[in-house]
Amino acid sequence: MLNNLTNNGLLLLLSYLIGSFPTSYIAGKLFKGIDIRNFGSGNVGATNAVRVLGTKIGIPVLLIDILKGFLLIFLVKHYLQPSHLFLIGLGISAILGHIFTIFLKFKGGKGVATSAGVFFALTPLALTIALICFILVVMKTKYVSLGSILAAITLFLTELIINFQSNFSNKYELILTGLIALTIIYTHRANIKRLRNGEENKISFKK
Repeated sequence: MLNNLTNNGLLLLLSYLIGSFPTSYIAGKLFKGIDIRNFGSGNVGATNAVRVLGTKIGIPVLLIDILKGFLLIFLVKHYLQPSHLFLIGLGISAILGHIFTIFLKFKGGKGVATSAGVFFALTPLALTIALICFILVVMKTKYVSLGSILAAITLFLTELIINFQSNFSNKYELILTGLIALTIIYTHRANIKRLRNGEENKISFKK
């Protein structure tokens, strides 16, 4: 059982640093010799990686960004048996690391892929339903931003239903899904404006 304040702090720091790993930035430098922040949306998230670097590079970037949120929580959950609250703290640290990466002057991605990894480790059923929502919306509209926003809302609503059925036994996960939904909506505020104006970029599955 985790009860050492120093160890807990080190794990939280490690989670933040893992989340901070700028996957798409490094992939752009290694495989294309470019700074991805100067292309596409200027974002260092997986969506811009797919758009700018292509699917052969972008999909592995996406998977690594998901893994950043999943791996440490999974390992700590299964080998150290901490409290739910501490696991949620690890998840928040990883997501904040992705959004505010220390390696790029605290300007990172929008947190969607890393959040997906966190919730796959914490509440896989809710994440699966949200993922289905994301896939359907993106396939129908070609707007990844809209799919991300609606998936975040779906994640929260699904976790709310799960908590209703279990007498709110997972209330911390519910609070976290609510906070992440609000965060994702906030980080997509420019996308929302472009969607309203009909100016949002669509993703091409043929690229």
